[in-house]
Amino acid sequence: MARKTPGKASSRGGSGQIRIIAGDWRGRKLPVADLPGLRPTSDRVRETVFNWLAPYLPGARVLDCFSGTGALSLEALSRGAKEAVMLEMATPAVKMLKSNLSLLKADNGQVVATNSLQFLSKSCVEAFDVIFLDPPFRQGMLEETCHLLQTNGYVHEQTIVYVEVEKELDPLPVPDNWQPLKSKQAGQVSFNLMSC
Repeated sequence: MARKTPGKASSRGGSGQIRIIAGDWRGRKLPVADLPGLRPTSDRVRETVFNWLAPYLPGARVLDCFSGTGALSLEALSRGAKEAVMLEMATPAVKMLKSNLSLLKADNGQVVATNSLQFLSKSCVEAFDVIFLDPPFRQGMLEETCHLLQTNGYVHEQTIVYVEVEKELDPLPVPDNWQPLKSKQAGQVSFNLMSC
């Protein structure tokens, strides 16, 4: 989903590009859709987050609820995730995500053109192991998203959830049973790892 920038534009590893940091596609640069307010997670933050996620990614089923550039899902696939489902509403971003998956020959990535909240309001057949939540800033979507994930079967007892939000959103409006594992801030962004 296209996002409101929380201040200065994040580093993209080049204008209009994302860079895969590690894994099978290390160093690959991929184009991103030219959309107002699209806010890729910076290389620096991604490096920290994926160091945190290293024990959980091999063989994981990943759900990326507001995929945008796909930087998180593509990094996860590069580092050994079994599959990734990317939810994205903006048509140009959907097209670019599909194009990048094709460039990488990544048939274990799936892009769903959808409103994330509508998608998550339906029951899930098989829960995910790792979930990325990077909703548009300051639009109050995190609490409802977490509630839908929890109540509709998207998480299991060992699901790991990554939450990236504006730093003033404290405490995080997540279900009571979600336990914080790691948390940091960079600029105006708060990024958090939680266990269900």
